[in-house]
Amino acid sequence: MFEMPPRERILERYEQAKKRIEDFHIRTFPEQPGPIFLISTAYPGVWMEHAFDAVCYARLNPDSSLAKDVARSQMLLFLRNQRPDGHLPFNVVDTSLNTGRLHPVGYSQIQECVSFARLCLEVYEITGDMDFLKEAYAGCARWDKWLCDKRMTRGTGLIELFCLYDTGHDNSARLADVPVQCPDTYGETPVDSEAVPMLAPDMNAVFYGDRKALADMARVIGRDEEAAEWERKAADVREKMLNLLYDKQDEFFYDLDAKGNLRRFPSIAISNVFTEHVLTQAEFDAIYDRHMRNPAEFWTEYPFPSMAVNSPAVNGHAPQNCWGYYSQALTALRCQRWMDYYGRSADYDHLLSRWVAAIASHDGKLFTQELDPLTGNPTNCSEWYSSAMLMYMYAVKRLGYIE
Repeated sequence: MFEMPPRERILERYEQAKKRIEDFHIRTFPEQPGPIFLISTAYPGVWMEHAFDAVCYARLNPDSSLAKDVARSQMLLFLRNQRPDGHLPFNVVDTSLNTGRLHPVGYSQIQECVSFARLCLEVYEITGDMDFLKEAYAGCARWDKWLCDKRMTRGTGLIELFCLYDTGHDNSARLADVPVQCPDTYGETPVDSEAVPMLAPDMNAVFYGDRKALADMARVIGRDEEAAEWERKAADVREKMLNLLYDKQDEFFYDLDAKGNLRRFPSIAISNVFTEHVLTQAEFDAIYDRHMRNPAEFWTEYPFPSMAVNSPAVNGHAPQNCWGYYSQALTALRCQRWMDYYGRSADYDHLLSRWVAAIASHDGKLFTQELDPLTGNPTNCSEWYSSAMLMYMYAVKRLGYIE
């Protein structure tokens, strides 16, 4: 367990992150709109799950016109590469850094881990750009239609996971028997399997969040009837999630496989349900107090592990890039979207302080993607990782080390 290092060391790490972002991560991709926030050298582009990075950067720098441009351009990177049928890309790669292993624009998986529509609305709130909001509303509505047309093959009213990469949860036991990649270029065809098409709580929480955000966007634009319809559609997703994916006895959300079986893996996938505010306060409290605040499950020295640490599912976990054990910087960063909202601010301060202590204390590997939830030691996965740097900078400010 790392003790909190001196303030000088904490601020030294802060300045290292700040300089790295300014020197390397803020860049313009060839043939793409405006400055964006690159993930890392290991991920030479922007994945949809990292669209949130740019919004975080703008909120950390509220007086910066560049930061506002980055937030808007990060969303336009996806909207301007949307296919005519409404399909948003899961990533866009910086072709100047790409080694040739990736398509410049990828559509073979979903990997929307924070509501893209909500992020677009937040960009409007940051920039006041109504033209952007109208473009984003149209694009996100078309994205919803594509999901309904292509990812509802079971007729449940919930969208479906076709491959592991749809969630971004690499090396997790919850998806061990699921195809890693979708078999086709556009992620429209599931493999014939007992596991997929699967109903996943993390994906459907974001589906719910998108519809709630579309309702809010419609109200801002002045389309009240459309707003009411999006609210109805969002409520329908919530009802189906509770009916199909929630185990009342366990007080936990699980995946439902193609055979109709709940797969009882206690995964951090449940945090998306919190992030998108799917639950009432009472529903949240029951889950959080029983599981997330339980030291035997998720409330470890360095929260939150990607799988409850007392689960047999963590046995033999991968040594890195593992959503079956390690505490992920992405998870810690996204906590700002739900821990204050549900009244767990003190717990979030504690979580951030543990991450700050670990990152500021370790000399060998800087701002890696993940930490061991018990020891705080980093893995070898992706140094100078965008979400780790942003989470650290946010934590240093929130905890009062810098104004």
